[in-house]
Amino acid sequence: MSSPLTLIPEPGTDPETSLYSDTATIGSMVLTTQIPLTPEGSLPEGIEEQSRQVLDNLRTALEAAGSGLALVGHLTIYFPEMADRAVFNEIYREYFPAPRPVRCALGVERLGIAGMRVELTAMAALRVA
Repeated sequence: MSSPLTLIPEPGTDPETSLYSDTATIGSMVLTTQIPLTPEGSLPEGIEEQSRQVLDNLRTALEAAGSGLALVGHLTIYFPEMADRAVFNEIYREYFPAPRPVRCALGVERLGIAGMRVELTAMAALRVA
């Protein structure tokens, strides 16, 4: 019997040594946490560039798991500076046309990498074959 849980490693990492998976599918749901690192591993400057990168990373992770931005049902977005939320929201509207997913934005003291200004988690449905 196959497991309803599939863990998808972060691209370019060794799943044996990595502390986490990039994305998980559980039944017909996809769960993922994304940060704004480029595929080369660098952190873009500024909230605008980081917002685009984290949303691009979200798209890539969801598509690799068999989902997509149009299937996102919930997002949680973390900001060390809540003032960055306004810039993020403008870019977010480009990626998510109305009606938009359920969403929560939280102010946090800091994120896991120095200089990181946004991080997000998402829940999405898998595409129906």
